[in-house]
Amino acid sequence: MSPATVALALLLLGILALIGILVRVRSKTAQNLFLPVSLIAGFIALILGPQVLGRVAGWLGWDPLVEGGIFGSEVLSVWSELPGLLISVVFAALFLGSPIPSPKRAVKLLGPQLSLGVTFAAGQYVIGMLLAVLILVPVFNVTPMFGALIEIGFEGGHGTAAGMAPVMTEMGFEEGGDLALAMATVGILSGVIIGVIAVNWAARRGHSKTLDVKANRDPEIAAGLYRRDLPSGGLQTIRSESLDTLTMHIGIIALAILIGQGMLSALQALEQWLWADIIEIFAYVPLFPLAMLGGVILQLIADKTGLAPLIDRGTMERIQGLALDTLIIAAMATLSIDAIANNLGPFVILAAAGILWNVFVLFALAPRFIQSFWFERGIADFGQSMGVTATGLLLLRMADPKQESPAYESFGYKQLVFEPFFGGGLVTAAAIPFIAQLGPYPLLIVMAVLLVLSLISGFFYFGKRSTFVVEGSA
Repeated sequence: MSPATVALALLLLGILALIGILVRVRSKTAQNLFLPVSLIAGFIALILGPQVLGRVAGWLGWDPLVEGGIFGSEVLSVWSELPGLLISVVFAALFLGSPIPSPKRAVKLLGPQLSLGVTFAAGQYVIGMLLAVLILVPVFNVTPMFGALIEIGFEGGHGTAAGMAPVMTEMGFEEGGDLALAMATVGILSGVIIGVIAVNWAARRGHSKTLDVKANRDPEIAAGLYRRDLPSGGLQTIRSESLDTLTMHIGIIALAILIGQGMLSALQALEQWLWADIIEIFAYVPLFPLAMLGGVILQLIADKTGLAPLIDRGTMERIQGLALDTLIIAAMATLSIDAIANNLGPFVILAAAGILWNVFVLFALAPRFIQSFWFERGIADFGQSMGVTATGLLLLRMADPKQESPAYESFGYKQLVFEPFFGGGLVTAAAIPFIAQLGPYPLLIVMAVLLVLSLISGFFYFGKRSTFVVEGSA
């Protein structure tokens, strides 16, 4: 694979992103669904690639388009490698530039939010694993690893699905990566559609204290463009005659990834020394959750040494956004439709069960976990549990456009505690090798216990104290 091919593949991703912007600006359907441009561009690439255009070309006898569509097979090969690399960048930047709160303060501020988030995530594992052992494995003769797809695709999103694909392939679940990407697509689409319906329902029924439905119909938000009050993309924290700020921030992310690689290598060596004969987990854990911990370590060091002002959160978000958008376009472009078609029955069952569980948690459990501003605080977790953090923030902005509730603060602190474990964290990374080597029941039992604990804490502890917490944090 030549350097020129790699360069061409990256340039084509940029062109696809521009086409996606044009579609978003001109398509009312895309605007009403709040579809991310990266997802639109990924669908376009999928249609123009070998899975759609290539098949049509094969039927018509146009052999040059069969293997790679209009892009060529070498470009597709580059794109197929990008998600596994870029996901470490996304997770390494996750907490860089944000002060890490003390555990005591975090628990006080986000107790109900954390219980709700864990209920969403642990429940996705429990529902998925129960369906796997009771229906999917005996009826469809699939691997028990199917049971983890709901959490990987819904809670983790496209980035986590792409990052976990090599692990699933190594464990013998070759179609797992494509199915997880398809699950993530179903999650983000259904999450936005159901979320928009829920926001309008809350406005009509008076379940939101802050909602202004008219504000949610801002054409600028729908089109996805800024035309006034342009926000800053980041601050320069180092003089340009010394080094460009962007270069320094990329270097910090690179250091976080290297720290993560060092920790992963150390854990793998320790595992081989102590318990590899019984079970191997870290041998199959991908790099990205450890890269995230590397970023946390660097941020803690920066906070303690007074260097935190050098790390700008806005710049980190721009790098993270670039990596995530590129990852999603590349992953969608190389998605295998055959994997979905061959497993359509179990896939539909899992997706429907995951959607029903998330809707149940939002409308039945969130009001009991959180006494004040339950809808604003619940819709953010619902959006995240159906796609990515950006989906949760999109729905939260619709529900609380003027930031009059404590939802933004509590959701942000909850992420600091929640993300290292679920939605691409250590639990997500370890679940597939755990199932592959020990079977479905140990993970099912662990997640069931965690779900029960989160339900008990939400109903009987945090649910009783959430009014106090809101007032105390205001």
